[in-house]
Amino acid sequence: MSESSMLQHPGRNLGMELVRATEAAAIRATPWIGKGDKNAADGAAVDAMRRFLATVSFDGVVVIGEGEKDEAPMLFNGEHVGNGLGPACDIAVDPIDGTSLTAAGRSHAISMIAASDRGTMLDASSVFYMDKLVTSHEGIGVVDIRKPIAENIRALAKAKGKKVEDIRVAILDRPRHQGIIDEVRAAGAGTRLILDGDVAGGINAARPDSRIDMCIGIGGSPEGVGTACAVKALGGLIQGILYPQTDEERQKAIDAGLKLDYVYEADELVASDNTYFVATGVTDGDMLRGVRRENGWIFTESIILRSKTGTVRRILAEHAEEKWL
Repeated sequence: MSESSMLQHPGRNLGMELVRATEAAAIRATPWIGKGDKNAADGAAVDAMRRFLATVSFDGVVVIGEGEKDEAPMLFNGEHVGNGLGPACDIAVDPIDGTSLTAAGRSHAISMIAASDRGTMLDASSVFYMDKLVTSHEGIGVVDIRKPIAENIRALAKAKGKKVEDIRVAILDRPRHQGIIDEVRAAGAGTRLILDGDVAGGINAARPDSRIDMCIGIGGSPEGVGTACAVKALGGLIQGILYPQTDEERQKAIDAGLKLDYVYEADELVASDNTYFVATGVTDGDMLRGVRRENGWIFTESIILRSKTGTVRRILAEHAEEKWL
């Protein structure tokens, strides 16, 4: 491989470098777990992630950042991160996916970064919500977000060799989803209601070893693009339909060149076969264990997914607490 081509694509060790940033964000957020102040938790995580990203050898552009959602002065859309050397990448960051979970001391909060080749991530920031469907590889060519939920459940159950009553569907627990919750249960399947942070729900649906078979419903569109990076590494299925809330938001989407009333497939959400998804647990969850402090040590669990190699790495790290004071 020539030097020029090496500079154009994320290298083999990028995920191992990015994980230091998610570890730092998770560790810095832990003093705020259960303290009821989600802004303080998010602020600590944002600052830590940005500081560590500055040391990574890459030229990253934040396509999906904190942005207007959290009124953040750092890690905003369009910001350049990294030391400017190495591969040119698009990145999606969420220092804490599940700030409300963290503030309440609930499970399933994570710190995450997704990366892909420069110019390949869909910038869906002008539309806050996206209707999503995620499954493992068995769902490819079998389910479709445009079909009735019950039909998709029956088709996926057949493809996976499971009974319909054994199918579990993850859904954000929101009033807007009461109708689809009722439909899932009427079809005979079970629900796993998520309080916050649907990235982990989508990834669990795509994992072959998960108890979750499908993740559906309306969540953040930026989170959908980040989830797509992970789903591509896992060989799963993700579909998304942008869901503008107002005429003004709809017009912003049109002005940004986004397609409305259109099903975005994985390769349209992230048009690269070299994606990374990196996450560290903040609080305990099905996917990752949260940060623990014991006897002068800080323990973290992280996951690194890469689509180009189909690799899933789990990293258990022990950090000397005195270094984090």
